[in-house]
Amino acid sequence: MKHLLCFLVLFLISGVGGFDLVIDEIPDEVENLIDLEIDGFPSSSKMRNGRYQRSTSDWGYVGDLVEDDDKIGLYSYKVQSTITSRLANTMIQAKMVNNAKRSQHIVFDVQVPKGAFIDNFTMDVNGITFTSKIREKAEARKMYSQAKAKGKAAGIVRSNALDMENFKTEVNVPPGTRIQFELHYHEMIRRKLSSYEHVISVKPGRLAKHMEVDVRIIEPQGLRYVHVPNSLGDHFDGITTISKGEKKAHISFKPTMAQQRKCPTCSSTAVDGNFVVQYDVNRENTGGELEIFNGYFIHFFAPENLDPLPKNILFVIDVSGSMWGLKMKQTIEAMKAILSELRAADQFSLIDFNHNVRCWRDNLVSATPAQVEDAKKYIQAIHPNGGTNINEALLRATFILNEAQNLGMLDPNSVSMIVLVSDGDPTVGELKLTTIQKNVKQSIKDDFSLFCLGIGFDVDYDFLQRIATDNRGMAQRIFGNQETSAQMKNFYNQVSTPLLKKIQFNYPQESVSDVTQSSFHNYFGGSEIVVAGKVDTENLQHLESIVTATAGNAELVMETLRDVEELDGFMKKDKYADPEFTKKLWAYLTVNQMLAERNTAPTAALKRNITKSILQMSLDHHIVTPFTAMLIENAEKDEIMLADQPKDPRRGCCPGTLGLTPNAPNNNKGIPAWANVTAVPVSFMPEQRSPPVSSLSINRVDNDPHFIIHLPKSQRNICFNINSEPGKILNLVSDPGTGVVVNGQLVGAKKTENKKLNTYFGKIGFYFKNKGLKVEITTETITLKDGSYSIPLRWSDTGHIIRKQLLISVKKESNVTITVGEEMSFMVLLHRVWKNHPVNVDFLGIYIPPENQLSPEAHGLIGQFASEPEVYIHHQRPGQAPEKPQATMEVKGNKLTVTRGMQKDYRTDRVLGTDVQCWFVHNSGKGFIDGHYKDYLVPHLYSFLKKP
Repeated sequence: MKHLLCFLVLFLISGVGGFDLVIDEIPDEVENLIDLEIDGFPSSSKMRNGRYQRSTSDWGYVGDLVEDDDKIGLYSYKVQSTITSRLANTMIQAKMVNNAKRSQHIVFDVQVPKGAFIDNFTMDVNGITFTSKIREKAEARKMYSQAKAKGKAAGIVRSNALDMENFKTEVNVPPGTRIQFELHYHEMIRRKLSSYEHVISVKPGRLAKHMEVDVRIIEPQGLRYVHVPNSLGDHFDGITTISKGEKKAHISFKPTMAQQRKCPTCSSTAVDGNFVVQYDVNRENTGGELEIFNGYFIHFFAPENLDPLPKNILFVIDVSGSMWGLKMKQTIEAMKAILSELRAADQFSLIDFNHNVRCWRDNLVSATPAQVEDAKKYIQAIHPNGGTNINEALLRATFILNEAQNLGMLDPNSVSMIVLVSDGDPTVGELKLTTIQKNVKQSIKDDFSLFCLGIGFDVDYDFLQRIATDNRGMAQRIFGNQETSAQMKNFYNQVSTPLLKKIQFNYPQESVSDVTQSSFHNYFGGSEIVVAGKVDTENLQHLESIVTATAGNAELVMETLRDVEELDGFMKKDKYADPEFTKKLWAYLTVNQMLAERNTAPTAALKRNITKSILQMSLDHHIVTPFTAMLIENAEKDEIMLADQPKDPRRGCCPGTLGLTPNAPNNNKGIPAWANVTAVPVSFMPEQRSPPVSSLSINRVDNDPHFIIHLPKSQRNICFNINSEPGKILNLVSDPGTGVVVNGQLVGAKKTENKKLNTYFGKIGFYFKNKGLKVEITTETITLKDGSYSIPLRWSDTGHIIRKQLLISVKKESNVTITVGEEMSFMVLLHRVWKNHPVNVDFLGIYIPPENQLSPEAHGLIGQFASEPEVYIHHQRPGQAPEKPQATMEVKGNKLTVTRGMQKDYRTDRVLGTDVQCWFVHNSGKGFIDGHYKDYLVPHLYSFLKKP
């Protein structure tokens, strides 16, 4: 007797109709399945013809299942997710059995995050395996139609993308049928608000005999923290286990059947929600982390410890009648909280609109407490009514920003943005969406960004995405419920802290290809920029990147260098790491970028070309996109289903489209020749003016601390030591004429040796008064300060900061060079010691060329020798040691006994140094320097030396 098997497969959001799939020709007798391990989970997936396929196997004992009235038992529900360098591969598997005495529907219903790419679905019904493959949509539809025309079983799967996508499969099966569903998808975990958040929907719908969520994290950068909030409720306190290592973590959630119950006697499950894993990684380099593996590179860029740039922000709020009730109440609550978070340096205003457009202020105002309170009162008094005139509201906002810029009211260091909040389509004024998009594009300045929040499901989210992406912003859907206020505040927090502008990533063109978007308008604190590409690892040993960006008035140039084989050993040793993570991340970014570009393509021809590229990428990488379909069929190919994704203009273009900004201006200013540098004047871009390392004609202070003064006229080197106390600050250069100060603060060794505590420079400060700039260099960081604004780099970076014609160049774990135009330069050397050394500490050395153009007023322990004194050395004689002869030196009216010896120049060899021959002046340089060394003590790191 033949069984009739009916399939209803839906890949859709609730409310979208489904399509029946009737499959007959099922064999009369179904073989028993072979044994499998006790937990019932198959051990591996097999690939056949590019498709995953599960081997047929027995589940073991399936008794003791808890069944609802429908007599359907859930034998196992398992989620496995592995995150490899932000790429999450997730598998959701359910095994179910129909224990009823009649045929009935079994449902597999899971939620997939928006932005994820589904890459495989399999279904095993009593040993009949259905596998999937990706085809071009037209071809897949043709195959589906042919199958249906020939009378073969055929069905269709459709989807529409919202915040989460529902993948729902409903199967009508005979009594005793065992069925296994398995869905695979992958996504890139985006960093928001200083955290990566991996969200897995866990809604089994019934009690499972075996229940497990298993998450593994592999991050070569190292894990800063791992946190699993109790998102499933207090019912599951203490069940989740977390094992965290330096670079790996394992999270397991494995409730027993008793723990799954809503109550001790309940037959329903309490597992119904999202399982959330939050984490962040360690960051050593401001220039970001390069990860290279299997012919691809991924560049993760998330600098920290930068001062926020001031904002000019216009809030444009829809107050039409459709906003009445909870949506308006939640919007008002969110706006009042957002206004409270504006910084003193920010400027803002409010526009509310229905069929008319009103402005709280006709111009931008400073975010003073009084103005913020007045704006809150204005928001509180809003009463929604009327239509929706989006076009005029946005044009009014762009006019206010444009006028402020034309009048010079905008800080050139600031970031300007418009935030639109709306819940519907235009109903008043200009109604054509393409015209509104064109109008806004024409009126908004290149430096401004537009961010859009769409509330509810009536808004045309596709339009909001297009208009935001077209104007260097992004869009986000806000669900109109009790969470609206929190969602709005969360979105604002993502864009409230701009740290950098005009970010450009550069790589050697002869070594890389197919690089994803590499120019970005803004970087916001707590987020991350990711760039990927292909790299020729066969002919390249190291890959170098140069990132340029604007931070306030300063230009940052950050270099990163990585061995192309650096990750090989780590990745190959880890059995859970995805060996294709770089390839998948590159494909993920590339497809999403092309989808965003297609969304804003100005011509039909360009749109067609982009569509072809997306299609080819989808087929090459086996992912479902709006231009491909997933065919699901059995081995005999006589039953077929079609997973299709038609575009729905009410639901957005497609899953995975991100709010990517178009390319920022690309200014070809080289460091080196292959790098494209943004907004960096050629005359200031390094070449560094550090003195030639082969030359010994330089003034230097190094070690504990040893001073070496080079006298160019007499071609002599004079040395002396300063023995002071930890914490004291010595003035090295004080020049009122040029406004330059260089001071060094002493740090002591960990303990005394030979009854003496050695001291070293642990901090060096530079003050350029005429520029209003300060530079603080410690053994940990290098910080440029301009008033209250500061820009840090770390010794683990290689990079440059350019501000007001002052260039700071950092060479990783080596030295810092400060260059001031063509007038002067300074080099600070870093000395690292073993961190567990019982005595020594890290310290700094400073090297100052005598050619620096200091004024005649210059003084200080080094600065006083800008005007070279007359030195006469005579009467050379044997000293206490044969290799250290003595002599008499006449200088500044003093006769001194000096000793011939050796000191070190560490510029070429920071470990052993290079010997420098000099005449040593005893007693802390007394007689050679003016006065006593204590006369050079200053109270602060940027203090000028007081005149005697």
